[in-house]
Order: sequence, then structure tokens, then C-alpha cells
Amino acid sequence: MGQVTFNNLSKFFGSTNIINGLNLEIRDSEFLVLLGPSGCGKSTTLRLLAGLETVSSGTISIDGCDVTALEPRERDIAMVFQNYALYPTMTVAQNIGFGLKAKKIPPKLIKEKVEEISDLLGITNLLNRKPNALSGGQQQRVAIGRAIVRKPKVFLFDEPLSNLDANLRLEMRTEIMKLHRELGATTIFVTHDQEEAMAMADRIVIMDNGLIEQVGTPTEIYFQPKTRMVASFIGNPSMNFIQGKISQNLEVNTAIGKIKVNTLLNSGEEVEVGIRPEKIKIVDSKSRVNEIEVRVSVTYVELLGPRAVVKMKHESGQQLTSVVEHDEIDKYKVGTKISISLDSQALHIFPRIKD
Repeated sequence: MGQVTFNNLSKFFGSTNIINGLNLEIRDSEFLVLLGPSGCGKSTTLRLLAGLETVSSGTISIDGCDVTALEPRERDIAMVFQNYALYPTMTVAQNIGFGLKAKKIPPKLIKEKVEEISDLLGITNLLNRKPNALSGGQQQRVAIGRAIVRKPKVFLFDEPLSNLDANLRLEMRTEIMKLHRELGATTIFVTHDQEEAMAMADRIVIMDNGLIEQVGTPTEIYFQPKTRMVASFIGNPSMNFIQGKISQNLEVNTAIGKIKVNTLLNSGEEVEVGIRPEKIKIVDSKSRVNEIEVRVSVTYVELLGPRAVVKMKHESGQQLTSVVEHDEIDKYKVGTKISISLDSQALHIFPRIKD
């Protein structure tokens, strides 16, 4: 079992509040990703769970046992760091088996476990090498091997792929997910990379300024953002936002025209209407029952392999971004005026936060 519970957890560094009353339950065997901008508190949360930082207030429990005041070695947790933290004077085999040796496990059993884990990770041929003779990806596998050889209740990963190149990141991402399926241990993974989070997580926790903005599956986070912060942070390119005011007949009066909405917000309330770039299309002859038509000028087109990012501007100054397929690029010529449609079924309404 590896159920983790944060109860009203807070962390101060001097007068600075890094974590502010965090409440979260992480399920046994779940792959949970902490995601958010730099400085949001995600790595601090991980370090509090590991016992590498002291809790200012609140509690941390693992399987119902309060571990808040326990030393790191007493928590049955293993952590993989961003910089791998391998011992440079030890061989790969010694690095992987170090934790077992510290527990005074018999050498023969340590050797068996190290060989088992190295085979699982595909690094058996590296056991006699030292870290400085390994590539970044190989060092990462050794760090993971050192973590899983003890079979802890909870695995912690603190941005473990950030030092790797794009292709190796993708390869290691696949390897970590494969290991998670095979081992079934509770895994908490910290990253600032939303693509990484969306690809790996059972659930994602979006954090900002030491608070949880939303907890949900990748699908829920992307298609049902609960706050403007989540809506703007998730997605690349990010969501378009159009400022306006709710009128009496459930329309939002905006600079680009009236937008029909289905909202519980009060008449006269200032809001922002959000729409994903892929939900903005060029007007064609097809039926547009649920679409809102807008006239814009194309200002920029950026080709990204099979897709392109198109930036547009309304005469009011409102800027919009769309994502289109490669075979549609010819319809979007820089400097030309086009009619675009906004899918009214894909709109998100957020209260406007004034500066």
C-alpha cells in the first residue's frame, strides 16, 4: 500500500509562504503529477513528503500513519533527483545497491537484487562502470534503479528528465511508465512540462503560489479547466481570452461582437471568454449551427510540422490564435482578411480578474 495524505500542509521560509494549507489525497498505486510554473511549490511539496524539509504546519500520512516528524529513512520512500545524485567514486552496481548495504542486507542478496533491477532497466552491461563514464540517460536509469531496488511504498521524481535532450526525454518517459505498470507502486512526479504531465499522469495536480488550482485526469484538466490559471497554463498554444460583460439575454458583449453563452454568472458581470486555438476555424460552406463568425486579419503563420499556428487580429485590436492542419495552411495568407468561426459549444467563461 502507498496512500499519501496531505492535511492542511503549510511551509514557510522566513516570512514567505511557499505552501499554503494544501489538502490532497494520493491513491495507492496512482501515478500523480504535480504541475505548475516555476516557484509554485511543487518541488517543495515533494521534499516535505520525503522529509528533506520540515513542515511548518499540518500533517503528512502514508497509509494512515503520520510521518510528519519521521526522518527520511523511516518513511519508506525513494526519490529520484533532477541531477541524479550518484556517488562518483562508486560503480553502477555499488550505486544501485548502496541503500541495501546501508540496511545491512547480505552481500549475496544485494548482488541478486542489483542484477534483477539492472536487467529490468537494461543496464546490466554497465554495472562495473562509474557515473562519469555514462551518458545522461544511463545515469538516469542508474538513479531509478537505486530508487526501486528497495521496493518502497512511494516513489518520488523531482523533474528527472529536465537535463535530457528531447528524444531521450521521450524514451525515458516511456521507460518510467513501463516501470510503473510493472511495479504498481505509488508514484509522485514533479514537472513543469505540461506535455510530460498529460502523457504520464493518472491525475494531475495544477499548483500556483502554493495552492492547488485543480486536481483531475489529463482529459478533465484540458477540457474542463476550473480556473483561468489552469485554462491559460495548459495547452500550447495557450487558450484565447476575450474580455466582455454579461448582458441580460445570456450574451457576452465583447470587442469582437456579441458571443452567446450558457452561464450562471450575473448580468452585468465582467468576464473573460476562453476558447482553445483548435476550436477556431476558417468559415466555409458547411453548416455552422453552433458557430460564431468573426472577421479578422492574418498577421503571422508558423509551420510546426503537420500543424501550423496562425495568429490573427480583429479590427478592435483583439488578438486570436488558431491551430490548423498542414493541408489548410494555404487558406491563411499573412496580410489577408478572413472570416473565422468560434465553436460556441467549446467556450469557457471565467470571472474577470482586474489588475
